[in-house]
Amino acid sequence: MIIRVITIGKTSTPYLKVGIDIYLNRLKHYAKVEYLELPDVAVKERTKQKEKEGELILKQLKGEDVLILLDEKGKNPSSRELADFFQKKMNGGTRSLCLVIGGAYGFSDEVYKRAESLLSFSKMTFSHEMIRLMLVEQVYRAFTIIKGESYHHD
Repeated sequence: MIIRVITIGKTSTPYLKVGIDIYLNRLKHYAKVEYLELPDVAVKERTKQKEKEGELILKQLKGEDVLILLDEKGKNPSSRELADFFQKKMNGGTRSLCLVIGGAYGFSDEVYKRAESLLSFSKMTFSHEMIRLMLVEQVYRAFTIIKGESYHHD
């Protein structure tokens, strides 16, 4: 299974870039992971910005991609539950799982319609750059749980 992480905007904070790179490098031992930062969209009206960002996101998707959006209204799984989710997707023959972090105003209606499910990390709000690092770390953690390795402690 290929895991594709798609984000809107560049990661500009140096320590976050380093952290993301560390976990992407570690993930190479478990799965093929693609990390794509789409360009920021500069539109004054929120609705139009979400639509433009949505178009960029949807252009990146292939027909077989399973789309999971990081969204405050999503399910808030434990790390072990996230690992179980990945395992079920792999066992079910999912070829490509896309995890998408949208822009500051969320996703367009078209992107929500295309999504299989929504994933939330917390009721708290995190910066879009910070959540990128948290996401790749949790994907790494999920694979160490699946493999029974000692990174995750119960």
